[in-house]
Amino acid sequence: MKIADKWKDYSIIATGDGQKLERWKDVVLLRPDPQVIWKSQTDMSAYKSLNAIYNRSDKGGGGWQILKKMPEQWTVSYGDLKFLVKPMGFKHTGLFPEQAVNWDRMTELIENAGRPVSVLNLFAYTGGATVACLNAGASVCHVDASKGMVERAGENVRLSGLSDKPARFIIDDCKKFVQREIRRGRKYDAVIMDPPSYGRGPNGEMWKIESELYPLVELCVSALSDNPLFFLINSYTTGLQPMVLKNILKLAVGSKFRGEGDAYEVGIKTEEGIDLPCGASGLFIGENGKNNENAQTDADKTDD
Repeated sequence: MKIADKWKDYSIIATGDGQKLERWKDVVLLRPDPQVIWKSQTDMSAYKSLNAIYNRSDKGGGGWQILKKMPEQWTVSYGDLKFLVKPMGFKHTGLFPEQAVNWDRMTELIENAGRPVSVLNLFAYTGGATVACLNAGASVCHVDASKGMVERAGENVRLSGLSDKPARFIIDDCKKFVQREIRRGRKYDAVIMDPPSYGRGPNGEMWKIESELYPLVELCVSALSDNPLFFLINSYTTGLQPMVLKNILKLAVGSKFRGEGDAYEVGIKTEEGIDLPCGASGLFIGENGKNNENAQTDADKTDD
């Protein structure tokens, strides 16, 4: 498991009974988490600094119960990157902190590429990866079906002081957009995708990860440049193991381009001292990117 352990504005205080107690800068939230199937070691709802609890409804969905005054939205920082946090429906806050593991990995690959890098970010949500890649020097095409999330991504780019960087923000069904990009002959050096388990596009298009993921990855291969830097898939789908993502990338991407695959769980270490799993990632690194990564590792050893 790769642990996102460089956060200063975020931490998980405690876990148990299907919930996690989190600190988002100065705000403390208690939210459901499907991975937390163990017994709580403390009464998290009685935590003295707790601002809000997300309560599930028996009829589906749920809502936030505000216990102490808190801002409607606020900003957290990860290094030079800044993001809006806002409690929303379905327990979300607009940011997945564990993805800092991948932000760091992509940053290293882009900075060491020694060439301009264009990134296609699909199911891009509020733009954590978009902000990280722009900050590393890449150009980014950010695609999501939700207008609200794309607008939030633009705000995160602005907050991070990256408004002058080359970014396109597209509200569209990801598959249809990629098909159009292929017809236009547009190519990308890297692809990121963070698909939902299931959902609908802006025009009612159905998405189910078990049947749609592999064909979409195959489709995206046709939008890759002749010398791709990386292809990253993230998934929060329960039961979808990291090796599944690695196999998909090996068969769909590795059959066309030389490079190496990697697969791993991502997670956060809690203040209790346990590692909370937060999904899986599969990463294909093109031959050029792998050589640069090895060279950087050798340089780091020399510095030591």
